[in-house]
Amino acid sequence: MTDLVSLTALVPEQLAAARNSSAGRSARTLYGGTGHALRQTVLALAGGHSLGEHESPGEATLQVLAGRVRLSAGGKKWEATEGGFLPIPPTRHDLAAIDDSVVLLSVVAGTGA
Repeated sequence: MTDLVSLTALVPEQLAAARNSSAGRSARTLYGGTGHALRQTVLALAGGHSLGEHESPGEATLQVLAGRVRLSAGGKKWEATEGGFLPIPPTRHDLAAIDDSVVLLSVVAGTGA
């Protein structure tokens, strides 16, 4: 049986970890990994921090659980706040936290650029 995970409870936990990290980020994989096509990860970024531009890991979406983020790809930018949902373009992209933020990243491996 699968354990129930409270996304609401993870928000303050992951934000605290991100604030205490020199990189300004924290992540916890909730589902997937080796042997799974789907991976879902809660990612927290302290305000002003970003992941830096990186390749797309596969078909992916982003759901904002708290805060405000900016997704940049191919010269375009999108901002989203709590409750926002963004498909991630299958190209190099960056995710930046405008405010302290927590997102749920869902990726289907091997389907991206």
